[in-house]
Amino acid sequence: MEPSPGSRDARPAVTPVAAVLPAGGSGERLGGATPKQFCAVQGRPLVSYTVRAMERISWIADIIVVVSPENIEIMKSIVERYGHKRVTIVKGGITRHRSIFNGLKVFAENKFSNHLLQKPEVVIIHDAVRPFVEEDILSKVVMAAKEHGAAGAIRPLVSTVIASAADGCLDHSLERARYRASEMPQAFLFDIIYEAYRQCTDYDLDYGTECLHLALKYCKTNAKLVEGTADLWKVTYKRDLYAAESIIKDNLSQQVCVITDVKEAVAQVGFLLHECLKSQIKVEAISISLSKNDSYLQNIFSGQCYNFVCVKGNKYAIQETQQLVDMLEKSNIPLLYPVVLILVHLDISENISFSIGMEELTRIKKFAREVKKKNIFVYGLLIQYKDHLLLQETVNSAAALIMALIKDRNPELIGQLLVA
Repeated sequence: MEPSPGSRDARPAVTPVAAVLPAGGSGERLGGATPKQFCAVQGRPLVSYTVRAMERISWIADIIVVVSPENIEIMKSIVERYGHKRVTIVKGGITRHRSIFNGLKVFAENKFSNHLLQKPEVVIIHDAVRPFVEEDILSKVVMAAKEHGAAGAIRPLVSTVIASAADGCLDHSLERARYRASEMPQAFLFDIIYEAYRQCTDYDLDYGTECLHLALKYCKTNAKLVEGTADLWKVTYKRDLYAAESIIKDNLSQQVCVITDVKEAVAQVGFLLHECLKSQIKVEAISISLSKNDSYLQNIFSGQCYNFVCVKGNKYAIQETQQLVDMLEKSNIPLLYPVVLILVHLDISENISFSIGMEELTRIKKFAREVKKKNIFVYGLLIQYKDHLLLQETVNSAAALIMALIKDRNPELIGQLLVA
């Protein structure tokens, strides 16, 4: 599963295509010392999500990220940490347009790169702080740019635009139905947008904001406008970061894999959990011997699921859990997004109640803290199995807790043993 996957039906018949992501903003409107593109969302910098949205599209050959000089090393560390591919980092200019121009120069001038990249037929320009762009809209603007020379996504205006007079009173308003908000992504035939920037005046380079306008002004290219989707919005204010985090959490909470041991009691609880969860989330249920290094587990972790529920007996086995963590780490899934691993323990004893001493709880919490460094959130959940008549009710409560943990992905609760 890849959060917010784009449509794979329409691929542009253009090769190669490159993307330039301006990421040199200071984030003044966001507030705080960290530029918005480097603010963490679910523990991961915002710019990393946008780069990932581009690199998972096979027909984008090169991704140019343009950052301010003081943030080049930060961006390099992000690329290395999250294993981003096909990325070239370029030093930005003092304005947005100068930064984009620097990004384009990588394909034409040796002084901006150690080597010339292959010049693309079409180049996409997309803000690094618009992380939810999908393949479908990217494909549409690329194909439109190939035909018309330039293209850009648009959205209906939410509010009416008004103009004020010199005295601060209303001068006039625009008829909202006739106008649209210009969004990203935008795409251009490379030769057109590069030539537009080459001819651009210093005034436009310093004060202009619209790339489509430059193509029209300097190259007489009328851009094709493509209706965009609601998720193309730009992270501008602090509240937008919270909205972005909510969207990412929702995208990560669409699927869960329930892994159960082959023991009868464990398998029964696993089945009941599957039945409870499937009305709320897509569930894949697997029943195997957890004590074995089963190759089937490797296949499970080779997918794109970010939530795992492991149902086991009443023994809290760190070694067994470590095996699951190691497989997850080898899969590289946690490099992209935080993974939730919920360990469900059954109290199936008849006379001796399930209990964990303080020393064991401390060891569990320490283990969870260490695993968190690998971007894996480990939670514990205890199900009482003694009263078979109440088992379904208990499993219902457990399912509700599992959904809450998956949706909230709260790092403060890692290592806790919750009771259903």
